[in-house]
Amino acid sequence: MMYPSRGLLVRCATMLALTTAQLARAASLFSSRPVPVVLWHGLGDSAYSEGMQSLADSLREAFPGLFVHLVALEDRARADQKAGVFGNVNDQVQQVCEQLASIKELKDGFDGIGFSQGGQFLRAYVERCNKPAMRNLVTFGSQHMGIADLPACSPADIFCRLAEGLLRGGIYTDYAQNNVVSAQYYRNPKDPRAFQNYQEKNHFLADINNELQVNQTYIKNLKSLDNFVMLMFDKDITVEPKRSSWFSSYPVANGMNDSAHKDPRNQPLPLRQSPIYLEDRLGLKKMDKRGALVFETCHGPHMRIDSACQLKVFGKWIGTPASVLPRPVRHAWAYVNWNLLGVQVGSLPAVIQLTLFSWLLLSMLVLSRLAAVAVLKVGRTLHVPRRGKIALS
Repeated sequence: MMYPSRGLLVRCATMLALTTAQLARAASLFSSRPVPVVLWHGLGDSAYSEGMQSLADSLREAFPGLFVHLVALEDRARADQKAGVFGNVNDQVQQVCEQLASIKELKDGFDGIGFSQGGQFLRAYVERCNKPAMRNLVTFGSQHMGIADLPACSPADIFCRLAEGLLRGGIYTDYAQNNVVSAQYYRNPKDPRAFQNYQEKNHFLADINNELQVNQTYIKNLKSLDNFVMLMFDKDITVEPKRSSWFSSYPVANGMNDSAHKDPRNQPLPLRQSPIYLEDRLGLKKMDKRGALVFETCHGPHMRIDSACQLKVFGKWIGTPASVLPRPVRHAWAYVNWNLLGVQVGSLPAVIQLTLFSWLLLSMLVLSRLAAVAVLKVGRTLHVPRRGKIALS
């Protein structure tokens, strides 16, 4: 067996020290401020509510220097709350595309957090615009595969109750599909007639999920995310099915008398068994292969975000500095770590990522040096005589 020479080890150790020092200096240049954060509230809430303002203040306090922007569709709390219930979602997403493009603090990229319906709306931003580019997308209890039943309204939420009354006249009317927000992500595959109406009438969810026509721009933009973190609430009775938060959906009924879909034991298909994944209609399968899809569970009902739930996100996917590595290199590096070590490298602190990267470079250097030494040794062992015959020395 051939061992590396002492001189080789010394040179490699010296190079590692220099590389680590250089990376540490580079990290200090990029870690002075965490990546900015954009928040999009859920149904019945507003950017100006006490809860959203308190969350933004808490994030700024926890991560000094963090820039936080709250998506607002209107300049008054009541009007913004109403816009989350009544409005054309496609128009609202376009409005947010223009809004975020105008904020100079976001020009180098940001992380996004979507609460409930705000999650699929931020995903629509990524797929359709993504200028400035989002790094990590985090969604809490969002309805990525829609809802098969309308959410219950609290007695005090007058806008929600008005929308509920309008939807009794038909979810797939032109009015509802252009003016009632929850109708624009209503999707019930258990009812063949309703699902056919969804395919024909829906202009939001069916589009951003590439269910009808495949938009390659949507795939490219979604795959540009470093990480897509989806949190589901295990006691969620607001979102039906609750696993829609993990891109899960009931299977599509084959006919009017499909008895399997009437079976109460029927469960939503997990993402990895669904057509949207198997056919890779959004690029989720490719993202999964580099460990970019993260599935987490929060204990409690819809949008009950306790401290344990927060620890799964903040300081891990949110509030961290930008990596010094270009996006293609980051994604390749994530692929290597996920497939060789089973580690989602994006969740590690930047300094650890840089240290691991430097060790990878060192390992490649050692292997290449050992290969070169082996070739030289073989070359010295074998020689070619002038008569053209190979002889062993």
